[in-house]
Amino acid sequence: MERSILSKVVLGLGITSLLLGGCAAGGGTSAESGAAGTSTQSATSGDTSSSEARTLTVFAAASMEPTFTELAKMFEGVKVVFNFAGSQDLQEQIVEGAPADVFASANEKQMAPVVEAGLNSSEPIIYATNQLTIVTPPDNPAQIATFQDLTKEGLLLVICAPEVPCGAATQKVVEASGVTLKPVSEEQSVTDVLAKVQAGEADAGLVYKTDAISAGDTVEAIAFPESADAVNKNPIVAVTTGAEPELGQEWVDFILSDSVQQILKDAGFGPAQTS
Repeated sequence: MERSILSKVVLGLGITSLLLGGCAAGGGTSAESGAAGTSTQSATSGDTSSSEARTLTVFAAASMEPTFTELAKMFEGVKVVFNFAGSQDLQEQIVEGAPADVFASANEKQMAPVVEAGLNSSEPIIYATNQLTIVTPPDNPAQIATFQDLTKEGLLLVICAPEVPCGAATQKVVEASGVTLKPVSEEQSVTDVLAKVQAGEADAGLVYKTDAISAGDTVEAIAFPESADAVNKNPIVAVTTGAEPELGQEWVDFILSDSVQQILKDAGFGPAQTS
């Protein structure tokens, strides 16, 4: 019991320090390193110089970093502080008491513990969907063209670990296709997979379609039909461990608005499922 309490205190202090660090940044957008596998961003829009300006804390899957950071600039009069990481890590942090106003997960499995703990202020809503794609370095040195090509002898393949959403999606594709993969590394977030391919440390990786789009010319994206067997549904919900759950609900409504849904579509996401 003492160990559990100490763990929560240390975690709470760490996350609070992480978030306060983000709050201390100036206007616009800033980023800094946080705990292992995490990234903190803060973004502001409109006049936040008033003492009444509020701060919104959003815990979001690592794959949402480029899009959510830009969207925060449209959320008028509010300073938005992000904690981007793998959904598994984020849900554990929230359940342990880390202060969050919104949780945006990369799949429904990682949302469930937050709901079971009674930390949601409304029902989670699917705000987007996403699919896997293959990425390689720009020159595609291993000449990858199909999902089956990922079984080539000696290929340096990087995928997500099974316990995180992108890894669970990979496992679904593997089971549906009957293809056996032999990765040299399994990462805790999709951004770590992408980073290894971009750095030339891997011949190929499996990431979300949206990550490949945001990476631009730094990778070559190769779509494969088997990815249709593992469409990830991304849920979002306002959370009560933070100081601004009502503002959190405003962010959820903002993400579901027609204008933001069009932005998400342009970024490669599938549509919200609100009915």
